[in-house]
Amino acid sequence: MILKLIIFAIVAIYVYKLFGGTLPSFSGTKKPKKKRDEVDTMVECCKCGTYITNSEAVVIQGKFYCDECV
Repeated sequence: MILKLIIFAIVAIYVYKLFGGTLPSFSGTKKPKKKRDEVDTMVECCKCGTYITNSEAVVIQGKFYCDECV
């Protein structure tokens, strides 16, 4: 009876992982979640006017530019 439960648990975990499920890890290394203050804001390119995220923008003399306009 115990052997059937162990085999069933192993098969259930395999099927769960097969369909993209992730199991919790106990290694202690967790990805930090973004806080509200760390959310990228959208800025406008001074040359072409397109909106890009703050992390993708190139800042030259206090003005934001996209990669294509630099």
